[in-house]
Amino acid sequence: RGSLRETWLHVCLVDSGVIQTPKYLIKSRKQQMTLRCSPVSGHLSVFWYQQALGKGPQFLLQYYNMEEREKGNISDRFSGQQFRDNHSELKLLSLELKDSALYLCASSEDTALHNQQPPV
Repeated sequence: RGSLRETWLHVCLVDSGVIQTPKYLIKSRKQQMTLRCSPVSGHLSVFWYQQALGKGPQFLLQYYNMEEREKGNISDRFSGQQFRDNHSELKLLSLELKDSALYLCASSEDTALHNQQPPV
C-alpha cells in the first residue's frame, strides 16, 4: 500500500504601502500562481522581488508605465505585466519547491536602480 505524499509551497507577501494579493498562498508542486500588486497612487514603476528563507531579496522584474524595464536572472517560468492603472501581476508556472519564498512588491514614482534594497 503506497502513501500519497504531497509537497506544498508556501508563499507570503508583506505589506509595504502597496496592496498585494493574496497575502498568503499555498500551492502544490507543478501548479501555477498569480500574485497581484497595486502600487502607491501616482507611482508608475513596480518592482518584484523574491526572498527565500535566510537569504536577501533577489530582483525579479521591473515595470514602468506598462512596459517591462528590467528583468533579473530568472527562470522563464516567471512572467508578469503591468496594466493601465499601474497595478501589476507576477505569474509563476510549474511551481517547484525552491519557489517557496516571500514575494515582495515595491513601487516608486519613477524608475530606480533595482540593486537598492526594497522598502521595508
